[in-house]
Amino acid sequence: MKLSEQYYLGNDVLAISKNLLGKYLFTYIDGVITGGYIVETEAYNGIVDRASHAYGNRQTPRTKTMFMQGGIAYVYLCYGIHEMFNIVTSVEGNPQAILIRAVHPTDGIEAMQVRRNMPLIKPTITAGPGSVAKALGISRNINATSLQSDTIWIEERGLNFSDEQITAGPRIGVAYAKEDALLPYRFYVKGDIYVSKPNK
Repeated sequence: MKLSEQYYLGNDVLAISKNLLGKYLFTYIDGVITGGYIVETEAYNGIVDRASHAYGNRQTPRTKTMFMQGGIAYVYLCYGIHEMFNIVTSVEGNPQAILIRAVHPTDGIEAMQVRRNMPLIKPTITAGPGSVAKALGISRNINATSLQSDTIWIEERGLNFSDEQITAGPRIGVAYAKEDALLPYRFYVKGDIYVSKPNK
């Protein structure tokens, strides 16, 4: 069952980011369904978060998607190479977002292997946000698409992780955010081989 529109409208981006672990992310692109359950996320807390694209209420052609009502995809290009898939949360005007960093693949794995040019499946197939997007066929073409659509959506299938199974730590690659780079806004499932950068 797809997560409801209401699910994405909560104001606590950290709680939603943690709760998304175990939820199933799916895409239907180029005639094939691909997906799996989310095992790593990063929260970005809107205009007060130095690591957020919308810090200081920054509104640009790229960030305008973040200011829309929660429950849509925010997809942007990183380093001119990698597409990055985020979930916009909260109400219109409050630009909170959650980066999906890793997925444990379950559906359409052969299609993922083709997209990733990976004849033999390895954990890196969906470890890291660029890998997630490429494996699931996500691009900026679906930026601002509703997560209630039949193109990209998230389902609740009863897979839950306890607090003991989840680690919270600093986000990856946001050193520019100074003290905010140290905030424990990255959540991941302990021991899952698809987590991009498990802490040692």
